Amino acid sequence: MIFHILTIFPEIFSSFVETGLLKKAIEKNKIEIYQHDIRDYSDDKHKNIDDYSFGGGAGMIMKPEPIFKGVEAIKTNFFDTSSADVPVILLTPQGKKLDQKLVEKLSANKSLILICGRYGGVDDRVSKHLVTEEISLGDFILSGGEVAAMAIIESVARLVEGVVGSKESIEKDSFTSGLLQHPQYTRPSKFRDWEVPKELLSGNHKEILKWQRRESIIKTFHLRPDLINDISLTQEDQKIIDSIKSKKYKQE
Repeated sequence: MIFHILTIFPEIFSSFVETGLLKKAIEKNKIEIYQHDIRDYSDDKHKNIDDYSFGGGAGMIMKPEPIFKGVEAIKTNFFDTSSADVPVILLTPQGKKLDQKLVEKLSANKSLILICGRYGGVDDRVSKHLVTEEISLGDFILSGGEVAAMAIIESVARLVEGVVGSKESIEKDSFTSGLLQHPQYTRPSKFRDWEVPKELLSGNHKEILKWQRRESIIKTFHLRPDLINDISLTQEDQKIIDSIKSKKYKQE
């Protein structure tokens, strides 16, 4: 998987790509990450990449020319043609909200081009004539799209084969199953007056899995009930939900 980032602050990504999981993935040639400075594609002698908004309004607007040139240069230099069929994503508050389903969809591509918006927004011709998808982290405002780009890169990279050591780790991640992950514990088995649930110490794999599923459902029901409607429930799952509603089960 290859990620191309168009940003006016490429230095923001330096430590991001040089630590943890991404650093190891790059060293193992599982992913490649390239930062491209949008200012490098400006024809302005001062390298300006923004201007006032036609019609007035607060904030400067990012100009279309440098962004178009940047994307076309990436396609030409890395894919041999400026018309290469590569997803071009604009990180913007008006975009589709990022979730695990969208991450899985993005991971099916070999390359992604991520455009990080800044200032008061991006000239709308970028959205209409260059971008294939607009993505947002949620209903809140950031100073730019760099943090959103990092979220996409890390979440997509985790799904690339060989990046995460254990396939089971991915399968049990929150949202991969449609549910939040069950509570996690480690040593000591008793800390102060709080003990690890006995099921996890039983050594009975079947009982452990049953406990994990039940606790995932309970946690999801209490913290993200909106997710329950989007998953396929077994009869046993439904019994757990009915029991929660009757207050038989509580979060551990």
